[in-house]
Amino acid sequence: MLDARSRPDRADTAGDRGGRRLLIGLCVLLVGVFLVLPLGVVFWHAFSEGLRAYGQAVFDRATFRAVQLTLLTTAVAVPLNTLFGVAAAWAIAKFEFRGRSLLVTLIDLPFSISPVVAGLCFVLLFGANGFFGAFVNRTYEVSLGFTSLEVSTRVIFALPGIVLATVFITFPFVARELIPLMQAQGTEDEQVARVLGASGWQIFWRVTLPNIRWGLLYGVILCTARAMGEFGAVYVVSAGSSDQVTLPLHVERVYYANMVRVMPAFAVASLLAGVSVFTLAVKAAVEWRFKGELKKKDGE
Repeated sequence: MLDARSRPDRADTAGDRGGRRLLIGLCVLLVGVFLVLPLGVVFWHAFSEGLRAYGQAVFDRATFRAVQLTLLTTAVAVPLNTLFGVAAAWAIAKFEFRGRSLLVTLIDLPFSISPVVAGLCFVLLFGANGFFGAFVNRTYEVSLGFTSLEVSTRVIFALPGIVLATVFITFPFVARELIPLMQAQGTEDEQVARVLGASGWQIFWRVTLPNIRWGLLYGVILCTARAMGEFGAVYVVSAGSSDQVTLPLHVERVYYANMVRVMPAFAVASLLAGVSVFTLAVKAAVEWRFKGELKKKDGE
């Protein structure tokens, strides 16, 4: 016979249900006010003057150049951080070595530093009066026989500075997604493959990489979204150059160029907002597929 104290109380159950609904409603309200509403305002202002005006703002030559620079920066930064993230996660999760904890701490460093401070660090290092400024800020004339070409090694206010700042800000995303995943998987599969005579590269391509592919894709998606939307660090290292402007910086310039008619700025901003929505959809699809595979493995 159950004791009266061990029986569920209907009043408590109703109270728990009410509290649960209150928390869910509060979360939905906050998400709607702070996330969905601002996103809706961006698209509402972007299309407020019609599709023709929106197309003129989006397909502007300056906007096209900003998109090109943003895609180029992302195309360089994401593969570099992917290679580092896989190597760092593999080393941290699969091996024991001195300085392992320090490496994990350093990987998290960009999370704790302001992007503006990060950009300023690169200015102090590679600027005209920076520590390495005398070595990198040079212009060389290369003779091609029938013509000559000027080659500049400038970093700040140029593409290399934008890439360096973006790489630094997006540094932890891939590694931070893979480290806990690879630690949870352990080293049993790799040890079995080694006993069977597989080499290091065979173990990586046929055992490790298939096990982490969804976590790797998830990290690459987050890294790509962050690289395309970075503003603070890129602004510091490129603010003095009128021809080196990424899409987030271009949004700011368009806004301050005409603060009375804000539609063009919101039209350009809708491109970034669209990338965010697309990233969210891909992220959700990857999570759903990854959870489905985990359930399938658990069922087996």
